[in-house]
Amino acid sequence: MISAIVLAGGSGSRMHTEKAKQYLEVGGVPLIVHALRTFQESPVDEIILVVREGDEAYVRDEIAERYGIRKVTDIVPGGAERFDSVWHGLSVLQGNEPDIVLIHDGARPFVTQEMILASIDAAKNYGACTVAVPVKDTIKVVDTEGFGVDTPDRSTLYQIQTPQSFRVPLILEAHRRFHEEPRAGITDDTMLVEEYLHQKVYMVPGDYRNMKVTTPEDLILAEAFLQSL
Repeated sequence: MISAIVLAGGSGSRMHTEKAKQYLEVGGVPLIVHALRTFQESPVDEIILVVREGDEAYVRDEIAERYGIRKVTDIVPGGAERFDSVWHGLSVLQGNEPDIVLIHDGARPFVTQEMILASIDAAKNYGACTVAVPVKDTIKVVDTEGFGVDTPDRSTLYQIQTPQSFRVPLILEAHRRFHEEPRAGITDDTMLVEEYLHQKVYMVPGDYRNMKVTTPEDLILAEAFLQSL
């Protein structure tokens, strides 16, 4: 069995809107619907939606039911931080654990079937993986005074996207250890399995269009990308 946790608990702060970004329309439908439709059509068996506390009924009625996302089995409130929201989603799986779970940012509307299929295969084979793309620009390491101190080899650098996919026992154990002993500087779920379980993470080819919509400018790009599909 394969599950997907789709995180949709963001706010509109950087969008400068009262409506949360995941409910803003792109191509005439709420942003979150694009990703949900892709997961709906994929081999994923169930979708767990993690939303802002208080949005559960709205998301059930106006997103899942209105747009026919039948694979949504649970809608749960998120937490104060991203890791709390993921943990709430993972908690639904405990006691009836699937084999693989994909964790996806709902603000990335252009996830593809190819990414999902490749992520499932890689998670089965390697235990942990993430969608990623090579960086295009030269990257500088900068010191506290604002001076560049190093230029990493660009050929070894990747920009991390989602979904990030795992064998379920692996990611559950990593989250358990993190909540028992939090460490600073960890920014995503792949770092949890690297830091707490010393597990290598496989890079699945992504797409530069698999962007995260965060600012008003991103909405313009998302509309343009949608027209190109």
